[in-house]
Amino acid sequence: MALKRMDNVGIVVEDLGRAIDFFRELGLELEGRAMIEGEWAGRVTGLGNQHVEIAMMRTPDGHSRLELSRFLAPDVVADHRSAPVNALGYLRVMFAVDDIDETLERLRMRGAELVGEVVQYKDAYRLCYIRGPEGILIGLAEELR
Repeated sequence: MALKRMDNVGIVVEDLGRAIDFFRELGLELEGRAMIEGEWAGRVTGLGNQHVEIAMMRTPDGHSRLELSRFLAPDVVADHRSAPVNALGYLRVMFAVDDIDETLERLRMRGAELVGEVVQYKDAYRLCYIRGPEGILIGLAEELR
C-alpha cells in the first residue's frame, strides 16, 4: 500500500477567529469550521472527552490544508510557540509566495513580526521566518526566476 498524500498540518491556537483572518490574509481559503466532540474523537486523540473547534484552511491550489484547532476541553497543557527554529518537534509551516515583500507588508498589518531578516539563497529563493498570530512560526519562500 502506497502513501497517497499529506492530508493537513495542525496548529492549536487560542483565538481561532484571529488565526483564520491571518491565514486568509496570507492567501489560504476557509474550507469549513466545525465542533469536534464526543467519545469517538477522544479515542482518536487519546484525550478522552474533548471539545475542539476547528477550522480547515486550504491553499489556493487545493493540494494542502492547515487545520486550526481551539481546545475548549481538555485544557491546553504545553506551549512551545516561542521556541526557536532549532527546537525539537514540529515547529513551523512554510508557504511559497509570489512576492515576499508584499506578503510581509500585508501580514505585518495583522501583527506578523519578522524573526531575522529576508535573505536570498543563491539565485533560487528569497526566504524568511515570521511570527504570526499567537507567535506561530511561519516560513515564507519566494522562488526567483
